[in-house]
Amino acid sequence: QVELVESGGGSVRAGGSLTLSCAASGGKNIDRSCMGWFRQAPGREPEGIATLASDGMQTYSTSVKGRFTISSDNAKNTLFLQMNSLKPEDTAMYYCATDRLNPPFCRPSVISGSGVIARGQGTQVTVSS
Repeated sequence: QVELVESGGGSVRAGGSLTLSCAASGGKNIDRSCMGWFRQAPGREPEGIATLASDGMQTYSTSVKGRFTISSDNAKNTLFLQMNSLKPEDTAMYYCATDRLNPPFCRPSVISGSGVIARGQGTQVTVSS
């Protein structure tokens, strides 16, 4: 069973940067074939924002493309989300998640769904204007 623990959240002024980390343990390699980040603001639906497929393909939502970068260590034991040029609308709880998906299907819209293999407890990001 995969366990995910996020860290790195905090409060930052608009225009600032944060890097989130997600430590993964347990499970099989195939359970980490698609890893990603999604976020949820109060009163809103979860929003998938970035995925990293097994072939290295990175995919981003339009809301974060060009500002956020997803990456991992070689073994996918740690997933990162570098967030630059943060905006107040980026304020949300950020979660990492993982699923068994081949590259064509590893997309942000999928990683935010309830059917993922595992998700972490989340880390709060607050961006003030």
